[in-house]
Amino acid sequence: MRTDRLVAVLLLLQRREQVTAAEVARELEISERTARRDLDALAMAGVPVYSTQGRGGGWRLVGGARTDLSGLTASEVRALFLVAGPASAATPAVKAALRKLVHALPEPFRVQAEAAASSLVMDPRHWGSSRIEHRPPRFLDELQDAVIHGVQVRLGYVDSKGAETERTVHPLGIVAKGPTWYLVTDTDAGRRTFRIDRVSSVEPTGDPVRRPEDFDLAESWRETADEIDRRRTPLEIQAVCAPHGIDLLRRALGDRLDVGGSMPDGRVGVVIRGHDEHMLAGELAWMVEWLEVTGPPGVRDHLASIGNALVERYG
Repeated sequence: MRTDRLVAVLLLLQRREQVTAAEVARELEISERTARRDLDALAMAGVPVYSTQGRGGGWRLVGGARTDLSGLTASEVRALFLVAGPASAATPAVKAALRKLVHALPEPFRVQAEAAASSLVMDPRHWGSSRIEHRPPRFLDELQDAVIHGVQVRLGYVDSKGAETERTVHPLGIVAKGPTWYLVTDTDAGRRTFRIDRVSSVEPTGDPVRRPEDFDLAESWRETADEIDRRRTPLEIQAVCAPHGIDLLRRALGDRLDVGGSMPDGRVGVVIRGHDEHMLAGELAWMVEWLEVTGPPGVRDHLASIGNALVERYG
């Protein structure tokens, strides 16, 4: 704790031209006596800090001196470089920034940072999935700049049907969903989300973004993602499942499964969401040993048809 506190005092000195013991005490929630003792300890450790007495006095760094101390702990350094090694999914800009950060670290941390960068490989692909590398979309940097600088843009966009339009939008944030990037915006028609790989042109207007005071990017994306999920899986079916089949259902269906309470016979009630009756029946047919669909009737009919076809072919 003492070492962490001394680091905090040093960073406070670097951030301000002058501090008093009382200001340090308030900032770090310690007594003035402890603050004075910590300031003296920095001076005794060779940090170029000195005090001036009298009215308007306080503690300063000699000549505005600064150290190369980043304030990061050893575990924080390792965490950063674990996800930015040569085989990671970090962008080239992130890797370049972290390489520069190495030179600002205390010597003992540098060896750990460099070792961490080469100690982990992150492979986001599932077994059996495509080896295609997904590159960042063309206008990602321009749109990120617009978000950071709070500038409206004239956006060219090609929708899923191939129709191209232009509109002025207020960029609010960017979200990466798997390999796909989305731009969250405010428009005259309300909140809208655009796939960045469908953006055909970006022209900053120079006008400031209208950003709602209560806007939260994470919350806004949760609402958008929930709405997309509802549109993608509008059908709900009811079923009961043997207890030992629930984990299999979870692995197969993910967020499309809602697990309810136990039934009198020990089975568990579930609700499953899908796109249409025929596809959902085909998806669930292999679970016949553990799962019984109770409704709607159309899904049960499709399951029966699948069962009859299997018996006819293999029976």
